[in-house]
Amino acid sequence: IDDLDTPRVRPGADRAILRALEELGLWWNGEVQYQSPWRDHYQEAYERLRRDGRLFPCGCTRRELAGGPYPGTCRDGLPAGRIGRSWRFRLPEGPITIDDRIHGPRELDLADACGDFVVLRADGVHAYHLATVIDDARMGVTQVVRGADLLMASACQGLLQEALGLSRPDYAHLPLAVTPDGTKLSKREQSPAIDPGQPAQVLRLALDFLGHAPPQELDAAPASLLLEWALEHWELRRVPAVPSRPAPGQAGP
Repeated sequence: IDDLDTPRVRPGADRAILRALEELGLWWNGEVQYQSPWRDHYQEAYERLRRDGRLFPCGCTRRELAGGPYPGTCRDGLPAGRIGRSWRFRLPEGPITIDDRIHGPRELDLADACGDFVVLRADGVHAYHLATVIDDARMGVTQVVRGADLLMASACQGLLQEALGLSRPDYAHLPLAVTPDGTKLSKREQSPAIDPGQPAQVLRLALDFLGHAPPQELDAAPASLLLEWALEHWELRRVPAVPSRPAPGQAGP
């Protein structure tokens, strides 16, 4: 459970996530892990990267960057009058290749897409990329499955894994569920949440979305039987190798 960004943590949100997983019959191994007790580990990794010369201080604000790729303003030293606020990872020259189990090898230009990325934020919070690679390493994660909008994030994390001498998991990026106009379903867009009270319907729609439509004889099956069928018939090659798809029940653009 990501809980480092304290201002954005909503009380009870973690319990709601776990309850939804329980209703769907999706259980986890071991204890639920939270990031906040592991801040010392993230700090050790940050200090190592800094000692190794992989980071540089940046005095730019979010407002100045206006959401675009980082232009390298402080890459070669803080401009006159600037004070270091955050610390960024210095990208290597040239494109980055990431192997994806669904999309195959992808060559990405991180300099054009995001630029040198933040590892330690101006408010002292360890950034998502750093915390994630340390979490994956300490928990022995070998397979990461997430949305296609995080393909660039996986490439950034691969650079951190290499710099810290950590093994790299296998990645698979699933298509995003979008509205007819192409907007991703998300909390930010106030999209309606799934209804965990109807687990069989939710699982049936999700499997169909991922290229694994259950047969008609399972139309009235409970969630447990749908999961058994999915485990027996799952083939990653059947997952659509596209960035996004219309959400179930919505027409395409």
